[in-house]
Amino acid sequence: MRIAISGVIMATLLTSGMAAAQPAGEFPSRAIRVVVPFSPGGGSDDSTRFNAEEFQKILKVPVVVENRPGASGVIAINEVKNSPADGYTVLMATNSLMAVNPVTMKDLPYDPFKDFKPVHGSGGTGAVFTVNADSGLATLKDVVEKAKKEGRPLQIGTYSEGYQLLATWLGNEASVEVTSVPYRGPSNIITDLIGGRLDLMVSDATSPFELIRTGKLKGLAITSDKRDPKLPEVPTMKELGYPEFESYVWSSYYVLADTPDDVTKKLATAIGQGLKTEASAQRRDRLPGFLIDRALDSMGEFQRQEFERFKKVAEQARGKANP
Repeated sequence: MRIAISGVIMATLLTSGMAAAQPAGEFPSRAIRVVVPFSPGGGSDDSTRFNAEEFQKILKVPVVVENRPGASGVIAINEVKNSPADGYTVLMATNSLMAVNPVTMKDLPYDPFKDFKPVHGSGGTGAVFTVNADSGLATLKDVVEKAKKEGRPLQIGTYSEGYQLLATWLGNEASVEVTSVPYRGPSNIITDLIGGRLDLMVSDATSPFELIRTGKLKGLAITSDKRDPKLPEVPTMKELGYPEFESYVWSSYYVLADTPDDVTKKLATAIGQGLKTEASAQRRDRLPGFLIDRALDSMGEFQRQEFERFKKVAEQARGKANP
């Protein structure tokens, strides 16, 4: 919370200087806040904070990131829903909020297709199953077989409905009982994974990347159709004998559906430019994943396709769990 509060204070201090150059009534004329549904320290949070710095250079007003973790993203959703539809509150949403929750959660208190509209995609990666490098387990098969031999569920750290679905999917495919241990973000999962309190974590590829690179964690499998060039030693699930196990973690910026189109388009243009600056390109070159260069209706089509894909995955997972 201190991070969010300090960001608001900074925005207040900076807004007067930056907004002075904006004509009255022109968007934007004051600070924009980006609400993130995860705790600080994860891949989505880190990239959003970096992107915010690039966006504010283009928009000429402060862009402040606020963390609202919890309740599978619903806390962040409600924060945005309770704000004016004026473009000054933007949601950084992931596939979990916009394509998975409507598949897996009953009585969802929002409609991702009716309550929000996409502004611009951000980035995506395959999901990675990661183990403590000191565990002595070299492969995903080793982890599964160890749990089976000990006659206990596989303990997998997750922090959204999307990752819980992937954990369930793995359990069904590998014929092993799985317990999904929920967290608010990846940082605490990593702490417990290193501390030996979990068997695996499943996350975007960015969150554990540095610890995989430095040898503290070991990536065992990635869910993309091909290996990530930044994690060349991590095999795909398809390579490991799960031919249908393909999935992606992605993020995109959204505003409320009633936000004026001209405001949404201006945000989309600025975000698109910010994601393609030299600094942004250099950052992407250092990290796993890919840019989602889609805006407005194109991003909406991508979201709909992802929703249908996750719906199919959930049906397959339930079918195997309940033959």
